[in-house]
Amino acid sequence: MTVSDEEFDRVLGEWAARVRAELGIPDAPLDIQQVLGVAGVAAHAVMRPAAPITTWLAGYAAGVAAAGGADAATAAHDVLDRVRKLASP
Repeated sequence: MTVSDEEFDRVLGEWAARVRAELGIPDAPLDIQQVLGVAGVAAHAVMRPAAPITTWLAGYAAGVAAAGGADAATAAHDVLDRVRKLASP
């Protein structure tokens, strides 16, 4: 099945909004393309199962940083950049 870029963005954006609402974090920062990029790097540089593990750990680390007083969006961006560099060949 092939979807347009617009449909891809719409479906993932709607899904992310539903997940955030369910988890009680409707304003949580999320750069979908950056998360998918990091997952892709981990999947190709390590192995496919590394993608969800990497993104979960990155989210956890960003949450810990935000709980410690860091700006949530900045923490998420920093963590994803660090993980991308770690996994890049």
